[in-house]
Amino acid sequence: MGNGMDLERIKQWIVGYVKESPENNLHDSLGLPAWDNPLLGVASGDDILFEDYKKHVGPLHWTPFEAFRDYFPEWRGLAADLSVIVWVLPQTERTRSENGRQKKYPSESWVRSRIYGEQMNESLRRDFGDWLRDQGVMAFAPVLSSQWKRFGYEYSTWSERHAAYAAGLGTFGLCDGLITPRGKAVRIGSVIAAVRLDPTERPYENHHEYCLYFSRGTCGACINRCPAKAISAEGHDKSKCSSYCHGVIEEYSMQQWGLRGYGCGLCQTAVPCEERIP
Repeated sequence: MGNGMDLERIKQWIVGYVKESPENNLHDSLGLPAWDNPLLGVASGDDILFEDYKKHVGPLHWTPFEAFRDYFPEWRGLAADLSVIVWVLPQTERTRSENGRQKKYPSESWVRSRIYGEQMNESLRRDFGDWLRDQGVMAFAPVLSSQWKRFGYEYSTWSERHAAYAAGLGTFGLCDGLITPRGKAVRIGSVIAAVRLDPTERPYENHHEYCLYFSRGTCGACINRCPAKAISAEGHDKSKCSSYCHGVIEEYSMQQWGLRGYGCGLCQTAVPCEERIP
């Protein structure tokens, strides 16, 4: 493992950060937290899934090795010397409950978690990478790299949901959200580090295994929950979803609360996979 670094030590740091960070805050009148205790998983840098993602996600999706060598061109290690460390930040019960009661627009707490909770997630990516480097471990967060790019509505050079799938943290639902042991109402973060950690076991064989619609032919609750009609039996229309979030929701959030937010999350709440694997 090197540098005295192991998964338990990493877990303690990340859990402590989420618990103690003043940024884990909705910035509402009550100062409530944005996130519950995180989940943690690890994928090996040479996991064959990352090569497969070039076919299933997009041809320019990075492998951990490609991302790391691009960020640290002086590094001369092997893909097997890298670990992808991924965390899942679950929404609080209060935020889930409030959003679950909504029919067309998100709750204020959900919008605040999308804004301020993701700001905390960005700080966690940055600060965790800094902490690892302070311990003598080269590390960085791919989505914070200046080379990270989106390709329209389709995909990006690094998908944290797919990194989480590789790290044993969940499988995909009909709406494209990742269904984790803490459900689908989550945010995800990741860092690639030049340290060998034992990969987390993937307790599934299929990328849709936890979704009732795909695994049993039942449910489909997220279809009816989507106010943009962006989810159907054919899957998730990312263009419709994005247009609704960045158009209707962004305008609504500004008018209602003076918040420049576009998070919707109705498909992640009031569904069987909201807080658990159904």
